[in-house]
Amino acid sequence: MECRVGCAACCIVISISSPIPGMPHGKPAGVPCIHLTPDRRCALFGHPDRPEVCRAFAPSEEHCGRTNEEAFRLLERAGGVVREALALAGLDA
Repeated sequence: MECRVGCAACCIVISISSPIPGMPHGKPAGVPCIHLTPDRRCALFGHPDRPEVCRAFAPSEEHCGRTNEEAFRLLERAGGVVREALALAGLDA
């Protein structure tokens, strides 16, 4: 599956715990990455400073659904499951 133009759900919904250029403490979930361009593309795509979590994320129907709106819902739900699991384990999200 190719990334849908204008979606950017993964650049907004997903938290990034590693430093990003201009965001030394990473990016909280729900906050657009500062490297998201006006046309909702990654300005760091193909750049060595792009975080590993971003390089490793591959678009799939499981994560991205069939529409941009569905991508936001699926990724938000997945993040909630992870936060619940971490809380049950006594770990910070």
